[in-house]
Order: sequence, then structure tokens, then C-alpha cells
Amino acid sequence: MTRIKPFRAVRPTRDKVSLVASRSYQTYTKKEIEGRLDYNPFSFLHIINPGYKYEHKITGKERYELVRNRYLEFKENQVFVQDESPCFYVYKIVNREGHEFSGIIAAASTADYEAGIIKRHEDTIAYREHIFKEYLKITQFNAEPVLLTYPDNRVISEIIQETQKVRAEFEFTTTYRDTHYLWILSDVKRIDRIEKAFASIPAVYVADGHHRLASSHLLAKEMALEDAKDAYNYFMSYLIPESELRIFEFNRLVTDLNGLSKEAFLMQLDANFRIENRGKNLYRPSKKHHFSMYLDGCFYSLYLRSSYAMKTALDALDTQILYTTVLKPILGITDLRNDTRIAYSQGKNNLVTVKAKVDSGAFAVGFGLVPVSINELKAIADAGETMPPKSTCITPKLRSGVTIYEF
Repeated sequence: MTRIKPFRAVRPTRDKVSLVASRSYQTYTKKEIEGRLDYNPFSFLHIINPGYKYEHKITGKERYELVRNRYLEFKENQVFVQDESPCFYVYKIVNREGHEFSGIIAAASTADYEAGIIKRHEDTIAYREHIFKEYLKITQFNAEPVLLTYPDNRVISEIIQETQKVRAEFEFTTTYRDTHYLWILSDVKRIDRIEKAFASIPAVYVADGHHRLASSHLLAKEMALEDAKDAYNYFMSYLIPESELRIFEFNRLVTDLNGLSKEAFLMQLDANFRIENRGKNLYRPSKKHHFSMYLDGCFYSLYLRSSYAMKTALDALDTQILYTTVLKPILGITDLRNDTRIAYSQGKNNLVTVKAKVDSGAFAVGFGLVPVSINELKAIADAGETMPPKSTCITPKLRSGVTIYEF
């Protein structure tokens, strides 16, 4: 039984939403951030980067308190308004390739996360959980939903389609040429139907936002000791059906061959792979357990030998196979999160990026993979296992500041 509920979102006014909405802070270059802060007084970046107006770098609790102050200023200046009654929010994104994502922004239960009804497929880092938990506790709001995915459901899809027949409350296009739409779903009967439809779904899966969710869970446990209000037991989520989720791969790049010559490296690979030199033409793997490799100006195909043993869903995952057969035993990389010898390139950037980085001399070898499927993701989550870091690059990506959940 999956529990979601409507909430009273704080959101920009219709005329300012395109100016307020921002990408995740980490995706901007320094020049991009400075440009937006200098020339767009309504950007949500002003809230999460409050030290800019003082020309001073601020960290920790002092920064979080200033974030809270900037947020309250946006409310006082009526850049933000709050809905009078609890609502669901139907949100659609049409990206520049024409792919559509339609789902529901709702408050989801941290208790469901603890009970394993909301299932994860990635590990989180404890210190990041605690940092963001403190951020949430002081700022008292959450401005970026956790992306959850659920099995396609006829009732939910019908309500989403019905809601989209009227004019959207928000419609704006980003500089990335993605168009965003938001509808306010306040009808009590439809809200009840949505809640009941999700209650019939035994489990949903975290697609993106593992640290945000883990931090919200930590905050809920801490505030329960203080007998705080029920709002802390929920977090803002964007729920979309599995059929609309798009998963890209993360390719791997390694700075050196761990002291091996090219010939010795290829000989060690031969123990687990059938290797073929594909020359200078870009080669992309086309199915599971096939990899591409770019080394010394040439592409190679690596076909996993049928003798390789796979006992669990994790054993059969290509990122795990590459780790257990190549990265760890041959190249000596044991810590995929922190080893500076390994880097990752999103599949959306394709193998041309991998080739360019190896040709530049910054890396010695690059590996291309096929994307993880939704069924693989679910199988690993169902088994209580976690994928290696950077196994999936999942879209859609929402903008911060479009809907805000207040504690």
C-alpha cells in the first residue's frame, strides 16, 4: 500500500514562474550562476545562494538561516503564493526530443520508505544525508521533488489525461528547450480516486533523489522525538509511470592501465571477454553483457564469455560485471565513489565524449555500456541490493522552485 497525500504547495505566480525556476545548483557553471544572480532578481538561485548579495561565501547553519530568510522575502514580495487547500499537481515535461513525461507531484510517506514500500537502488553517503537533513530542518521547506516511479495504472493515467484537457496553470520553456506544464488538481473526488489508486500499488521505486529522500527520513525520525507536526512525516515527490521513465547509461573512463602495457591489459581481459578490434569507427554496444572499449586510438568490442557466473540480479548488472572483471581486479579500482582514477560520462553525451577525453591524454581507456532497464532496477531494489555508483542517468529532471513543500 503506497501512501500519498495532497499538500498546499507554495509556488511562483504565473507571470514569474519561468524566471524563478532553476536547475539543480550543481549543474551550473560559475559564470552561469553569476549571470543569473546579476540579471534575474527572481531566480530561485538567490534563495539557495544567499551569500551572493554580501559578496561573501557562507556555509553551514549560517547559510541555511539566510536561505530561510531569502525564502521568506520571496513570499513577502508575493513572488510566491500558497494554495488555500491541499492539492495534487499534474506536471508534464516535453523535452526537445519530443519525449513526454506526465506525473503527479504529491507528498509521499517517509514511513513507506522505512517499511520498504518505497524502494531504493542506490546507496547514500551518511554525511550528505545529515547535511541535507540539517538544511531541511532550518529552512523548513523542500523545493525539489524526489522522482518516484510506479507500475502503469489505468485510473491514474485517466485522471492525468482528464486534468490536462484544460489550460495549464504554468507553461514555460527553458533554455534547454524543455517545455514544462503544471495543472492544479483540487477536485476532492479526483484526489480521493488518486489516493485509492496508489493505495492499491504495493511498491514504488526511487528513480532519482536518493539523498533527498534519505535526509527527509532522518528529519522525520528526529522530529518525531520532538512531537512535531505530521508534515515532517512526508516529503515532496514527483511520481511518473514506469513506461515514461528514460534511463541512460554512465560510461566509464580510467586515467591509466595500472602499470600494464596495452598488450598485457588485453591479455588479462581475454579471460572473461571475447575481444575484437573495431578500428577507428565509433562502436556502441547493442545489448546486455556487451561492452565497447576505446584504447590507444581504436574501439574494441568486449563480449562477456558465457562461462561467467551470475547468481543474483546484481551479478547480472553490466556496471557490476565491469567492476568485478575489469575495474577492480585488473585496473586496481576498489572505491568507485572516491578513487580519482575513474570518471563517468553520461550516455546522453555518447561515446564521442569518451573518445575525445581519451584522445586528449587525460584518460588511458574508456568503456561504453548499454542502459540499465527498469526491470533490472526493480529486481535489484526488490532484492534489497544496491547498484554500483553511477549506474543510471534517469530523466525527467524537474526544476527547483516550481512547487515547494513546507514543513
